[in-house]
Amino acid sequence: MFEFGQKSQQLQEKLSAFMDEHIYPNEKAYAEYLHNADNRFAAIPLMDELKIKAKEAGLWNLFIPPSLSQFCDHDGLSNFDYAPLAEIMGRVIWAPEVFNCNAPDTGNMEVFMKYANEEQQKQWLTPLLAGEIRSCYCMTEPQNACSDATNVELSIEREGDEWVLNGRKWFITNAMYERTQIFIVMGKSDPENPNRHKQQTQVLVPKNTQGVEIVRPLTTLGYDDAPLGHAEVHFTNVRVPIGNILLGEGRGFEIAQGRLGPGRIHHCMRLIGAAQRSLELACKRAVSRTTFGRPLSKHQSIREDISKCFAEIEMARLLVLKTCDKMDKVGPLNSLDLIAASKTTVPLLVQNLIDRCMQMHGAGGLTEDFCMAEAFNYARWCRQADGPDQVHQMALGKQIIQRYSEEP
Repeated sequence: MFEFGQKSQQLQEKLSAFMDEHIYPNEKAYAEYLHNADNRFAAIPLMDELKIKAKEAGLWNLFIPPSLSQFCDHDGLSNFDYAPLAEIMGRVIWAPEVFNCNAPDTGNMEVFMKYANEEQQKQWLTPLLAGEIRSCYCMTEPQNACSDATNVELSIEREGDEWVLNGRKWFITNAMYERTQIFIVMGKSDPENPNRHKQQTQVLVPKNTQGVEIVRPLTTLGYDDAPLGHAEVHFTNVRVPIGNILLGEGRGFEIAQGRLGPGRIHHCMRLIGAAQRSLELACKRAVSRTTFGRPLSKHQSIREDISKCFAEIEMARLLVLKTCDKMDKVGPLNSLDLIAASKTTVPLLVQNLIDRCMQMHGAGGLTEDFCMAEAFNYARWCRQADGPDQVHQMALGKQIIQRYSEEP
């Protein structure tokens, strides 16, 4: 049986209490502010107030692992011990930012911790850790299938003491947010290199750099995910100093692989929280609504759906925890099998589960009166984020065939 560490258990209690006191009661106020805002991508005062409370409660930067604890004011949490905390945050889609544990900033902060030099860390990591600024990770391109990262086409060329960037990116989360100040941009600096995994480089581009154009906000199933947003961004003769390179020329693919593993499993953690809350809402709905002379909870089909939801959440949670345990023991790069299994299983499972719970809420389940429609959208786009399911299934299938077809 899995057992979380004492620190994790204590934080789970504190975090659950914080959610009860400060997050759930403010869901309506948060939504109303966004609906009435002149600029949907501006900072929300309520968020700033909640961040102060989270810091005071010691619920800040919980995603940082023990190996990087020098960057935070606690000893760090293993992936395994962080999982239930991310699940609790995932019950409200905007809650992770309250605790400075939201994507893509968590992944970007880990990039700065692992691959940035001291000067880069001081300029960008320090304010990110404090929650003062936000960041973007620019990889996906509209004209290329970037599920194969070697297809990245944005050009990065050296001219004297500068890198010059030209190209397009899209679905860049956080790009719309007014507090976002730094882009981590992956492009091709050596397209003729015979090793196609050495052609890419990642450089740091401040958002206000000349030639950076935020073209438009993008939506997923009609949601613009304000105030963070997903944007199309064009880079036209964007010039940054040579010192803005991360780790070294030709090491962009390496950085991407190191960044995306933990990020994929963090999404799965949060999705389990969204699924658990949807199940709880469905159970409340089942005993409060009556059709054909009896409560929904008395209907066989409802009971079957509730039963299936419960079993699926338990299976998904166990898969994620097993993945986390392996990541803690042997590292993300040696856990790609279980990371892929989680990434391709959990979002689709949660999407279908939430769909059932929405159905039990009738037409109301499709509205913003409940949290499920937006959570459904989150689960759906997670099937594309950090690489589409099919790419991970292809890689995992190859690995498993090799594992079990070798001679004993």
